[in-house]
Amino acid sequence: MAIIKPFKGLRPPKDISKNVASLPYDVMNSEEAAVMAEGKDCSLLHITKAEIDCPAGTDIHSETVYNKAVDNFKAFQEKGWLVQDQEAKFYIYAQTMDGRTQYGIVGAAACEDYNNEIIKKHELTRPEKEDDRMILTRYTNANIEPVFFSYKAVPEIDTIVENIVKSQAADYDFVADDGFGHHFWAINDADTNIKLEELFATKVPYTYVADGHHRTAAAARIGIEKQEQNPNHTGNEEYNFFMAVHFPDNQLKIIDYNRVVKDLNGLSEEELIEKLKTSFEVEKIGADIYKPAKLHEFSMYLAGGWYKLTAKEGTYDDSDPIGVLDVTILSKQVLEPIFDIVDLRTSTRIDFVGGIRGLGELQKRVDSGLMKVAFALYATSLKQLIDIADSGNIMPPKTTWFEPKLRSGLVIHKLD
Repeated sequence: MAIIKPFKGLRPPKDISKNVASLPYDVMNSEEAAVMAEGKDCSLLHITKAEIDCPAGTDIHSETVYNKAVDNFKAFQEKGWLVQDQEAKFYIYAQTMDGRTQYGIVGAAACEDYNNEIIKKHELTRPEKEDDRMILTRYTNANIEPVFFSYKAVPEIDTIVENIVKSQAADYDFVADDGFGHHFWAINDADTNIKLEELFATKVPYTYVADGHHRTAAAARIGIEKQEQNPNHTGNEEYNFFMAVHFPDNQLKIIDYNRVVKDLNGLSEEELIEKLKTSFEVEKIGADIYKPAKLHEFSMYLAGGWYKLTAKEGTYDDSDPIGVLDVTILSKQVLEPIFDIVDLRTSTRIDFVGGIRGLGELQKRVDSGLMKVAFALYATSLKQLIDIADSGNIMPPKTTWFEPKLRSGLVIHKLD
């Protein structure tokens, strides 16, 4: 069963919470981060992307940047922009997008659960990205940004959350620049915190990394590192835990993650369509954007026109957690045999576009001449993600896109 416990959060005062809150470090480059933080001295980006306060051209993985993050983190606390709660507690973090709100429990997950696969993952991680977040955690001695977890919904937890949201004013409540709403409550009642910890320990056998695999892996590695450095280690120290927002699976929605390809691998447009007919029923739609309506249905934008592609029987395996995925079908039936694109992680001939940008972005990329063809996919379901994690498999790269992204800075978990 999952170990998730309350912690003494480090949080901003309400009046500056919107300016402190920032998008995760990995959804922007340094230049974009500088623009986002402009005029906001208390933006958390001064900690998570501290290179914006360093001389131009500074290596973002240099000691200079990590030291600047530490200096800024200390300054935020000295200036009262981050204040630590005196009692350990859980928090509720809710997000609103397109009229739909999802409610997560912010708590400290156990590094032990990650190492023992109670916390299940569905993506491979890259060592260099793990190292970067591990170093930042080591320097700041804190989980600066939360990770995004899910769990199979528990009605008793839902009821607790619903009662708090209805009866207690939110500590933070704002709409970010992207139009998404963010709402945050501290759970101050001691009995409620005890009850939540018990419910996770008895009703939640596993949790699932939805977004933030690198930060999760880095946090678990820091836990092991600090354990080895402490001759009096007991297992109860804060470094044995890391901050995560836990959302019930029935409230989450995964957005499609689409592909654009730079060339036709020497084929004409007509030859490409003929090759596609081996594995798909191909129907030309015309100039109007076509969005896939169900599993195993794709759309393609080529030479100013949209096509509907329906995978033929035999091109997928609905009984296999990997074989059922539309990203698998596209790779095995199109990208590998027709385009000779085998490794999605390293190929420079393919790019990926999150569905939050809309299918118009795919059309724009092709019409610009930068890309030759685009493929839109039906969104992966959370059930598919959980099935893959439960089976011990790994999803193909660029399969899931979660939105809204968690805002960093509403609460921080210190490791001492």
